[in-house]
Amino acid sequence: MSKTKLKHEGWLVIADGEKALFLRNDGDEKFPNLTVFRELEHENPATHEQGTDRPGRLNDGGGSHRSAVQDTDWHRIEKERFAKDIAQRLYGHAHKGKFSELVLVAAPHVLGDLRKELHKEVQDKVIAEVAKDLTKHPVHEIEQLVLDSAA
Repeated sequence: MSKTKLKHEGWLVIADGEKALFLRNDGDEKFPNLTVFRELEHENPATHEQGTDRPGRLNDGGGSHRSAVQDTDWHRIEKERFAKDIAQRLYGHAHKGKFSELVLVAAPHVLGDLRKELHKEVQDKVIAEVAKDLTKHPVHEIEQLVLDSAA
């Protein structure tokens, strides 16, 4: 794998559906020094804790036969909302010129949600993406895992 080289003051965002870490490289490309400067947490209980209604039923036409309707996955919807919130924050910072490079690290589904929501101005600054959930790892491990891989 090639090594991702994040410039001085480049940003790295690590996210899952409930937590996001914003890190800045206070070192340089050769000797990175990642520092967490913002942490977001989004309460997202399991779907069964969020939904209160029983699944709906549909009449299949004539007669008395009815079919169950799949329950809404509220947990998944909240993950999508959180990805949208992260994307909006990144756009605001990019628009103000706060960073010139960005590495995105997220659980695969969240990374997909983020990609859909990123503004072109942010997309142009993305230098690498890593489809892994690293939100629970210490920063020194993140440096090694992320900067030693590129996607």
